[in-house]
Amino acid sequence: MKVAIYSRGLDFEQENPLLLLLEDLTRYDITILLFHQLMEQFTLPQHLYEKVIPFHHSEDLDAEIDCMISLGGDGTLLDTVTLVRDKNIPILGINFGRLGFLASISKEDLSSAVDSLVNHTYLVDKRTLIHLDSDEKLFGETPFALNEFAIHKRDVSPMVKIHTYLNGEFLNTYWADGLIVSTPTGSTGYNMSCNGPILFPDSSSFVITPVAPHNLNVRSIVVPDTNVISFEVESRADQVICALDARREIVNKTIQLAVRREKFGVNLVRLNENSFLSTLRTKLTWGLDKRN
Repeated sequence: MKVAIYSRGLDFEQENPLLLLLEDLTRYDITILLFHQLMEQFTLPQHLYEKVIPFHHSEDLDAEIDCMISLGGDGTLLDTVTLVRDKNIPILGINFGRLGFLASISKEDLSSAVDSLVNHTYLVDKRTLIHLDSDEKLFGETPFALNEFAIHKRDVSPMVKIHTYLNGEFLNTYWADGLIVSTPTGSTGYNMSCNGPILFPDSSSFVITPVAPHNLNVRSIVVPDTNVISFEVESRADQVICALDARREIVNKTIQLAVRREKFGVNLVRLNENSFLSTLRTKLTWGLDKRN
């Protein structure tokens, strides 16, 4: 069995959970690929150092890897998706951050998570990605996102007008600070904070949600993810912001943009007891009466 571990940075008090994870994996004689920055940040005991292989880039990962473990919060897991790309490697998110909608397994459950990996007593949720097409090359080799694509005005610029089309047919012009196109997975993120609806992960839809719209009758709309959604932007400023998850690029307002469902998806590992509904109840405190 081969496992890769990624994190974009851990605090020094989190060194002990990392070492415990490595100890558990080596106990099962699992081949471990560890992100090189973690090996540089922490001094591993010699017996672990000899059993760990550093990796630097997505090219260092292959389809023989049984699982990619993400240590951090949801942002770290989103970074992990850009490493895995279309390699079909399942991702297990361990929450070293705060909310943890995607990385929903707590670091106190590390040992049980390793046991589930070894014994294959886990479930895999298939999640769709959103892909960005444009007349300029944006976001390098990773023009896709797990959560959302967004268009924003720049800094203190006036609101923008975003003409939006579904398969070439005009949908609406949004007068707003920006516009979000969210996947079902991302519906509990930025979309939800802008009053967009929550979708089940397997709903095969996109949500189009305006950011601070200037029209009171404009609401989010859910569309099938078989649509190609294209945009034309008008702005008094010369540039606007395009974002894929936590990544962003400054582009000229005349750019041609369109989003569609990515040809490949991502597999998220979860333990049997961590269903989508239980995550909603836990993270959003649904069903909790604080009067008691």
